[in-house]
Amino acid sequence: MDVGSARSLHLQRLVEHHGFPCVTQETVDAFANNGAVVLFFAGDPARYPEVNDVAVILPELAAMFSGRFRTAVVAAGAEKSLQARYGVTVWPTLVFLQQGNKLGAISRMRDWSEYLREIALLLEREASPISPAAEV
Repeated sequence: MDVGSARSLHLQRLVEHHGFPCVTQETVDAFANNGAVVLFFAGDPARYPEVNDVAVILPELAAMFSGRFRTAVVAAGAEKSLQARYGVTVWPTLVFLQQGNKLGAISRMRDWSEYLREIALLLEREASPISPAAEV
């Protein structure tokens, strides 16, 4: 599945080389309602250059937490329709979910140690249900 024609090679590599699925409005629930997951809302790499940095380290972060979560890239065409549902207002953002319920999010590029600390805390947090009013 194509992550979007205007997207970077780094995002394409997440899908093609690392095997991260690319989720759409139609497929996100099936992916998100199955354990702990991370949705990568990248945005436009031309407008938000940090996207490429996050895309490069995301497989490394997933490996550091060895199977504690699965990761997907949100398709370019689905980002607008899903951003309100998951409370995404800043690009790039990693949204953490447990059984479809939100654990939290990490926006923009961070230091490695911050990622490790924040992800560990998020994975221990109790999930909050996604508000149906926030779904578009």
